[in-house]
Amino acid sequence: MRGQAHTLEGFAAAIVLLSGVLFALQATAVTPLTASTSNQHIENQQSAVAEGTLASAEANGTLRPAVLYWNTTTERFMHTGEDGVYAAGGPPTPFGATLNETFGEDRIAFNVEVGYRRADGSLGRAQMVYMGAPSDNAVAATRSVVLYDDDPLADGSGNVSAAAGSGRFYAPDADPDGPLFGVMEVRIVVWRI
Repeated sequence: MRGQAHTLEGFAAAIVLLSGVLFALQATAVTPLTASTSNQHIENQQSAVAEGTLASAEANGTLRPAVLYWNTTTERFMHTGEDGVYAAGGPPTPFGATLNETFGEDRIAFNVEVGYRRADGSLGRAQMVYMGAPSDNAVAATRSVVLYDDDPLADGSGNVSAAAGSGRFYAPDADPDGPLFGVMEVRIVVWRI
């Protein structure tokens, strides 16, 4: 009889122990970052938002003026400090406002650079926004912007071709004999802070 009591006591203890473990497992919070695929999901979402931001900026006509928001006197983007980049958000343009509204409120940092081709075929880059070094989970989106020789600069000093001819624009004229100035590649790199 005593053996049966010990066996019954063992089963009861096992049930209590398993119930405690089951309760602990169900009480554990599962967050989006606990799954191994969640980081990839966040990166995909950020990439889609960055692509959409560039696409809408191109469609509503705010991307080209941002590329031309150049001061030929200081030879940097307008209203930047000594380092020549915007560090606290986007430029003071409609494109910059879109960047700040899209990424700034969600604690997502971003860098923006404008790529171009030099006469020797190498790639050059002009940094527009620099909010720091991207993390390992950063994603990028690009959009091409075609500039023509007669496109005016934002500082009112003339057109892009004249500024490049005097060495006061960040990119050289890719087609000096034709109306095309060059194809600029606007690149946004975004990452969660």
